[in-house]
Amino acid sequence: MSINPECIYCTRDERQANLMIEIVPLRVSTLFLFKEQTYKGRCVVALNEHEREFFHLSQEKQDAYMRDVAQTAKAIEQAFSPDKINYGAFGDTMPHVHFHVVPKYKDGAAWGKMFEMNPGEVILSEAEYEQLIAQIKKHL
Repeated sequence: MSINPECIYCTRDERQANLMIEIVPLRVSTLFLFKEQTYKGRCVVALNEHEREFFHLSQEKQDAYMRDVAQTAKAIEQAFSPDKINYGAFGDTMPHVHFHVVPKYKDGAAWGKMFEMNPGEVILSEAEYEQLIAQIKKHL
């Protein structure tokens, strides 16, 4: 498995811990709860090995990764009943294959627009994070 020592998804150091909480390993990726919860249930699905581009993956790994993303989205839908789920795969400053899975709500933040990457508005208590994680895990 390839690892980049500069990458927070590879090193899993305090830079990552400041942004997200590991929920569970999936087929070829790991599911994380994003700490900033303006979009209730927002998660990140990060590939377990370091690849910069999705198309660099074998067809088998692409299929498994997208199954992980779909499984995550389904769990979020079942747990939180959002009106729509948005997906973001950017990586300009974090070039490691990862998707943001972002539930959106009609009366919520950025409805009808692209979600904000780091709005910095909703930080929860440890107990509240644990509750969200339990809800997601229940539907995985």
